[in-house]
Formats: sequence, structure tokens, C-alpha cells
Amino acid sequence: MDTKSAVIVGAGITGLTTALYLKRAGWNITIIERMNHYGGSIHTYRENGFIFESGPNTGMVSYPEVINLFESLGPDFHYEPANADAKRRLIWKKGRWHDLPSGLKGGITTPLFKWRDKFRILLEPFRKPGSNPDETLDQLVKRRLGQSFLNYAVDPFILGIYAGDPSKLVTRYALPKLYNLEQKYGSFIKGSIKKSAEPKSDEEKKVTKEMFSIPGGLDQLVAPMVKEIGTENIILNCRDLTVYPKDNQYQVSYSLDGKTEHLTSPIVISTTGAHEVPNLLPFLNQEEKATISNLTYARVVQVAVGFKKWRGIPIHAFGGLVPYRENRNVLGVLFLSSFLKDRAPKEGALLSVFLGGVRKPEVVDYDDATIREMVMAEIQCMLLTPTDEKPDLFRIFRHQYAIPQYGITTGERLKTVEKIETQFPGIILAGNLRDGIGMADRIKQGTQIAKSLTSMK
Repeated sequence: MDTKSAVIVGAGITGLTTALYLKRAGWNITIIERMNHYGGSIHTYRENGFIFESGPNTGMVSYPEVINLFESLGPDFHYEPANADAKRRLIWKKGRWHDLPSGLKGGITTPLFKWRDKFRILLEPFRKPGSNPDETLDQLVKRRLGQSFLNYAVDPFILGIYAGDPSKLVTRYALPKLYNLEQKYGSFIKGSIKKSAEPKSDEEKKVTKEMFSIPGGLDQLVAPMVKEIGTENIILNCRDLTVYPKDNQYQVSYSLDGKTEHLTSPIVISTTGAHEVPNLLPFLNQEEKATISNLTYARVVQVAVGFKKWRGIPIHAFGGLVPYRENRNVLGVLFLSSFLKDRAPKEGALLSVFLGGVRKPEVVDYDDATIREMVMAEIQCMLLTPTDEKPDLFRIFRHQYAIPQYGITTGERLKTVEKIETQFPGIILAGNLRDGIGMADRIKQGTQIAKSLTSMK
């Protein structure tokens, strides 16, 4: 391979985005993927009149790179903004749903928070910024907003995003935008007001913060990317991937159909999970391997539940989140058919139910019958479906490495990544072990990697 060549490990959205932009810049690209499909954690199913996902259900237009990618896929590509129902989020408290407040007025009138914490919200702009760069999210929220705000706003929010524990997540890594609001402006409220008033460039105006999917499912985003990259440049079903330095380049070895294959490239971009890096790069020393792989991943069960005729309560919302202190069996429920088109029959409903997470990882090991019983009991209790109701769709997906938890080890891991990339030029460690966990984060990271490589002389 020549110097404008790269091997990318992983055909998820990070790898595909990187490959797409490199190929457009004239690079020779080979993607090596261990699974039997394109898209990584993105996997769309169509069954019995329902369209559902086993991985991410939606993304957010939180960076210009997201819209830039969509626009670059041509006039026939369209994304689907979530409708107005997606702006409404529900929180479960003491046997009923409450709207999560979206502004100061709602924060004062909601029954979710105690009165002393409502006064704390009013005084939040006058509190001093924190000085501990490794402050956990629960410490930050209790310091600025109070315990009930943590219990019934931030904790369920974190369960919905990370399936995690606010006491284990370091704010500057897990929610850097929130951390920077306090550090730059001194306050969440003042920072939000000042940021909204700042003039925006044309690129910044593309950041709408709206939720999105793709008409027909997220695999309809993967398909045009794969088509442009070329299926001949993507090798699926690879096993035993290893990378070794060789003659100022890197030899990539893998097993395919029982035979060992080799590629040589000056650039190797890993987009795998942190737990896979030690086997992928066996030449790293033990300390480096331990530091990279010392990343907790939430274990999550995701259940697609569909009803051709919905007989529960009205579900005109993005979904409902369940605080940990409520001691329920589910983390939350997305009401997908409420805010995305054609995901269920006309009078039906499609739900995505989540269980497990950092604080209940054992749920992933429960058998199907137990999970079904738990899910249906919660749907009947929380959404008031008839007790004899049987769903027309019930599919269980188990994720052993669902969502990385950016905790106290993150800083050391990022330093080690930088050290490895400096010591071994041409090795790039990407993926969700750094730079965020959402689909938008993955698109942004892939775009930036390609931009960095194509700008090199």
C-alpha cells in the first residue's frame, strides 16, 4: 500500500465516516469488521409491521459534522427529525409519570423537586464554580442544585444516556458541555443564557439539538455510506485481528473462513471498544494494555415491544425515565412510534425498553422468560395496558459492552492513548473509548480523524 492508505478496524459509524471522507480524498481504504454486517451497533429489523433497532434508536444534531455528513450523501438522502412529541420527557415518581421541566418556570412548579432545592435553582447563578477537575456528576449537581434535582432529573437522565451511576461519572469527561458551562460562565443558567445570545457562525447554526433518525431505520444511513466506500473495501466476519509494527508500517493479520490473511499499511485506525485493544495491539506493554482496557461498560438489555393496537395510556412523548431510587425493574422506555414515522401499524405502538445498566448488570444474564415477565409487568403498571394484553412483537437484545462509563480512570486512559499514538506514528485509537458515546460524537470523531490525515503533508 502507498502512503495514502489506511486500514480501519471496525465498520461502525466511526469507521464508516472516517473511510468515507478518506476515500473522497483519494485514499485507499480497507475496513476490517469482525461482525457479519455493516454499521457496528446499528442494526435495523423489520418484522410484523414494525421497524425497530437493536442498538441506538436515535441521534442528536449536536455538531455541524452531523448535518455536513447528511448533506454530503446527496439529494436523495434525507434524515427524519423527531416530531414535537420528542420534546416531552417523562419521569416516574411515586407511581405516576411527571413531565421533566424544560425551563426555569417548570423547575419551580414541578412536583419532582423539593422546595428547598427549587430555591437552590433560583440561587444557582450566584454559586462559585467548582475547583475539582475530577468532580463526579452527583457531587456537582448536589453542590449546585440539590439532592432532589439529582434524584429526579440528573439520575434518570444519566440512566437514559449512560445506563450509569452519577457517582461514578466524572463530569468533564461524561458531560463536558455541562462542565464547561460552569467553568467558563460560572453557572449553568447564566452560561445557557449567554451562549444562546452569542453570535453563531453558519456552521454553528446547523446545530439544532433536535433528535433524529432515518426514514425506514438507521441502516438507511449505513447503506449509502457503504455503497460509496465500496463493499469490496470492507471485509466482514474477520476473526483474531492483530496489528504489529513492521518495517515502519503495520502488518494487520486476521482469520477469514479459516485462513489467515495479512495487510500492510502505514495507517491503522482502531474504532473497537477499549476491552478489545489489548488483543488487537499485542505489542503494547502490560501497563498500557491495562490502562486502556480499564474502562467499565454498562451491560444492558434492550427489548423491542410492539402492539398492533395500543390500548394503554396516551404516549405522546419521547419516553419515560425511571430514577434508580424508585426501585423498578426498568431503566426507561422510549415511545418510538410517537415521534418517528411508520415504526408501527397505524393504531399501534412501538416501545424500546431498557434494563440492567451499571447498578443492575446481572439482568443481562436473566433468561428470556424472566425478562419478558419483568418487562410486561412494568408496561402494565406504568402504561396501563390491559393485564391480558399480549404484544405482537417482543424481541430481546443483550449488550455485554453497551455504553462506556467515563469515570475517574478516563484521564489516565487519554494520556496513554496520546502516548501510544506518539510512540507509534500511524496508529490511531478511536471509537467510544474517548470523545463521547453518541452517534453524533462518532460522526464528529470520524470526520476529524479523516480531516487530520488528509491535511498531512
